[in-house]
Amino acid sequence: MPKYSIIIPVYNRIDEVDDLLKSLAAQKCKDFEVIIVEDGSTNPCNEIVASYSDKIDIKYYFKDNEGRSIARNYGMERSSGDYLIFFDSDCVIPPDYFAVLTQSLEKSPVDCFGGPDAAHESFSNTQKAINYSMTSFLTTGGIRGGKVQLEKFTPRTFNMGFSREVYDKVGGFREMFSEDIDMSTRIRNAGFGISLIRAAYVYHKRRVNMKLFARQVYVFGMSRITLKLLYPESLKLVHLLPAVFVIGSLALIFLSIFVSWWFAVPLLVYFGAILITALISTKSLGIALKALPASILQLGGYGVGFIRAYVTKIVFRQGRDVDQEIAMRKGK
Repeated sequence: MPKYSIIIPVYNRIDEVDDLLKSLAAQKCKDFEVIIVEDGSTNPCNEIVASYSDKIDIKYYFKDNEGRSIARNYGMERSSGDYLIFFDSDCVIPPDYFAVLTQSLEKSPVDCFGGPDAAHESFSNTQKAINYSMTSFLTTGGIRGGKVQLEKFTPRTFNMGFSREVYDKVGGFREMFSEDIDMSTRIRNAGFGISLIRAAYVYHKRRVNMKLFARQVYVFGMSRITLKLLYPESLKLVHLLPAVFVIGSLALIFLSIFVSWWFAVPLLVYFGAILITALISTKSLGIALKALPASILQLGGYGVGFIRAYVTKIVFRQGRDVDQEIAMRKGK
């Protein structure tokens, strides 16, 4: 049996799957099986998968569209590895990923783990700018496993793994937004340890344009309230920062227009810091100039989603999922 079972849910992502499988075929350590679960795609990737059948141990399943969590669970039920590994279809895996992971697990065994993400040199400037905004400490990089941690590390399904023992005890993913945070919380609550393995990173394409990125982070903000309803203690002060950014920015803009332009200085200093650090980090003025709006969209989109969900679900207790989320918390 393989040491690792790689579970990848797919929905209409032929080109991405090709890049991902090409990177897996180039791994120095190939003690793994790959399980592709096609979640009702109208443009399936079965031919792409078949082209790699002589290069890696790969299995392909097609099922009706029910969501990525159910697709992951479907794949786990058909897996045989000691560890279950999760990548998103828009990831590219460095060739020494599994060699590094194996070395780390042999040196320091852990129940559940995850790694960071980075931008590959082949990515577009927009993708690199989005990657900066999602990993910079000046935005929310500290929340997501950056160099400085603002809270306990929470693996995300673009680069996450756990042992079969964890799966047997905790079960599969719930079909919800931020299902990986929910899963990590359940794993930690079950008494298992979770570690960040910094050297086991992946290249993550994320969204290819700013509009899709804004929508994604907006959903992230809304899902944080879902998580609060499930786990009241999970909401930390750090999660309020994007909402504070939105309210504070609007207040400063209003005051700068109607009272004094000096009120705009804090925003200008902050935006200048983002621009400078992005330039230093990426060594590209073009990327840095795109990183500024990407960072604003990230904080603003997350903050607006958080505020809207808080008002509707917490203040007014509206929304079709509120009672369901509370019932889930109580184990019903």
